[in-house]
Amino acid sequence: MVVGAVSRLFVQAGTVTPAGNRTAPSWTPSSVVEVLNGTPEWFLSLFKSAAVLVLAYLVSQLLVELLGRRIARRFRRPSVSRMILRAIRGSVFLVAVLTILGIYGYDLSNVVLPITVFSAVVGVILAPIVASFISGVFLLADQPYEIGDMVELTDNGQRGFVEDITLRYTKIFTLDNTFLVIPNGTMRDRDVANYSAEDTRTRQSLDLLITYESDVDRARQLFENAARGVDGIVSGGPAIRVGGARYPAGPTCYIDEFGDHGINLRLRYWVEEPYWLLRIRSRIQTTLWDSLDGEDIEIAYPHQHHVFDDTSGEMRVAMREGIPPRPDHGPTEGRRAPEEGADAADRPDGEQ
Repeated sequence: MVVGAVSRLFVQAGTVTPAGNRTAPSWTPSSVVEVLNGTPEWFLSLFKSAAVLVLAYLVSQLLVELLGRRIARRFRRPSVSRMILRAIRGSVFLVAVLTILGIYGYDLSNVVLPITVFSAVVGVILAPIVASFISGVFLLADQPYEIGDMVELTDNGQRGFVEDITLRYTKIFTLDNTFLVIPNGTMRDRDVANYSAEDTRTRQSLDLLITYESDVDRARQLFENAARGVDGIVSGGPAIRVGGARYPAGPTCYIDEFGDHGINLRLRYWVEEPYWLLRIRSRIQTTLWDSLDGEDIEIAYPHQHHVFDDTSGEMRVAMREGIPPRPDHGPTEGRRAPEEGADAADRPDGEQ
């Protein structure tokens, strides 16, 4: 209905009646008609086209101003609201373009066939873009994320906030103060983690490897206390429901595994908002580091013990003083050449 009213407005603006050698609206004064008669035809057509475009811009702005709030309250989704407002603007300018074609003597029947052929050619050439448009429709319908949500591209670990969703692309404002513009066709094929979908609380993990000689129970207690003392972490309360399961709200430390170099402890904790994950993680580790001072707890690191006993076999080693190493053995140190006259039993294995 709105587009029809705009169309009638443009048509009425272009209604003309004969006036001398030119055509002009019926209410045009005779002096203006004389000026129009002396003006080149191409200039008048250009002036009318510019006037139609200006009028289309003003009408589109007016419609967006009048309908913007109503559409936002009706759909309650910024991406859908923006898409509808873009469609309104596009409809107004489409009517303006058809009006301009009428100014230059083209009617709709003359334009339909060329546009159809052109659309077919463009559709073949620009098939990826068309696929992005179709994917954009599915994204708006499936609602995997919304404008303002914090998301993560799991294939590269890139995190950011959804800035805009169009039929062609999704724009993400990353935490590194950069923009990612991703075609919707590619976006639908990627795994996207949404941290702001319904509940902003996010569960995180932090590992700590301690030695087998450490006090495990005390280490678990210190680990949990270190997390509870950090701002932004859910310190306790009712269990948090995820699907059909419920998980403790407060920080909980588990024995994850008995590894080669120590016992791995895993802390599971909930953050209230997913916007400062690295900062909160760093504060937990700083508090834990200070808490370990004076405790019977040692952080493990990779190490190995080589043990030689009766089952390890035998190795004969001979050391002689005053004889330089043989040149053919390169930088190997500690290996001495046998003295002349030494019997074979005194020579290193394999030498004759």
